[in-house]
Amino acid sequence: MEKTILLDHGSGGKMTSSLIDDIFMKYFDNEYLSQKNDSSILDIPENLIAFTTDSYVISPVFFPGGDIGKLAVCGTINDLAVSGAKPLYISCGFIIEEGFPIDSLEKIASSMAEEAENAGVKIVTGDTKVVEKNACDGVFINTSGIGILDEKNKHISSAAGLQPGDKIIINGPIAAHGMAVLTKRQSLDFESDIVSDCASLSTLVRDCLEINDSVKFMRDATRGGLGTVLVELAQKTKFGINIDELAIPIDENVKGLCEFLGFDPIYVANEGKLILAVSSSKADEVLKKMKRHPLGERASIIGEITDSHPGRVTLETQAGGKRIIDMLAGTQLPRIC
Repeated sequence: MEKTILLDHGSGGKMTSSLIDDIFMKYFDNEYLSQKNDSSILDIPENLIAFTTDSYVISPVFFPGGDIGKLAVCGTINDLAVSGAKPLYISCGFIIEEGFPIDSLEKIASSMAEEAENAGVKIVTGDTKVVEKNACDGVFINTSGIGILDEKNKHISSAAGLQPGDKIIINGPIAAHGMAVLTKRQSLDFESDIVSDCASLSTLVRDCLEINDSVKFMRDATRGGLGTVLVELAQKTKFGINIDELAIPIDENVKGLCEFLGFDPIYVANEGKLILAVSSSKADEVLKKMKRHPLGERASIIGEITDSHPGRVTLETQAGGKRIIDMLAGTQLPRIC
């Protein structure tokens, strides 16, 4: 008989303690978490601190290329990394539905531990709650993260210093995550080899930051996709952005599925895509550096900053025309992260 989560696992008593020891301590154990205190006491160097939090409610919880646990760790690491920070510590809170298979929970914890270890990040504190059946879709996860930030990188989040001529770079093909999740939805039955791009970007970001005075802005393109990141950047800085559709990498199987279903890939969610604005004089150097990294082998310069049409993004289409890229209205693909 399959073991599942019971309401008693959230009681705070013996079964809660066993669940924590048998799964979470088994995979997340480190010198901070093993103290089992209400708060972990962390060693933080005397730097600026970056702090982020996010919640993950994806359905289904397992998808080609990952699961909700890997997604939660990667998403938090990436939010820290694109601010210019070095990710150090993560918290994780689990809201688990009664009846959720314990084997599945263990697989999720294992993937979280593996991703955190690969990124050099420690899961140092957490919480577990169990809710009645049908109160959530199996499991929800909240993660928060702390990283250290050098003063020289403080400008990256605000895009301070951006100027006309700066180049826009992306590290690889767009829209794979959204399409991979969509193919696994219970209500759909597509046969597809599309795999999510879910990945931790921290080492790729570190490589880019090694090129001094080159990176002026970074963002990971998640919900709302590439288009939303670009529109937000244009509106924030009051500059215009020109993008070349032919320069935007996308896999043919992803492109074909988007066309079949009527989705615009520029708005489809990603979980391993880094968008950079870099100085024009360093763009080729940054691009070469990215291409030497496994997550940047198909990196491409896709456009540039301009002082024309301030606050707006224009896309030069494959047909040679121009199209305005606006903020995504409504939800194109629900519950992707």
